[in-house]
Amino acid sequence: QVQLVESGGGSVQTGGSLKLSCAASELAYNMAWFRQAPGKEREGVAGLASGGVGSYASSVKGRFTISRDNAKNTLDLQMYSLKPEDTAMYYCAADPRFQSLAGIWHRPHIYPYWGQGTQVTVSS
Repeated sequence: QVQLVESGGGSVQTGGSLKLSCAASELAYNMAWFRQAPGKEREGVAGLASGGVGSYASSVKGRFTISRDNAKNTLDLQMYSLKPEDTAMYYCAADPRFQSLAGIWHRPHIYPYWGQGTQVTVSS
């Protein structure tokens, strides 16, 4: 059982920055950040396997950076140049299985463990 607790959300203006953190009871092999806006489906934002490089949704590529600290059991999401369309609840997700998620990391059903989320609101 992997327990995940997100933090770092808040309200910023367009162009601002935020850093989200996910504290994990243990970092799983595959970790990811998802987000869900009201009335929309949950979407993958960024994914990162242990020892791998980050994968990003096209809408955030170049603005967001995912990183993990295996010693501290944390997964971070640094967000720059925030836009109103980034407004959503952001979730940390974990898949402990040793498998490649290349090309499919963004599918929510793959991840058995989820945090409660942290709200990000970007105003224009």
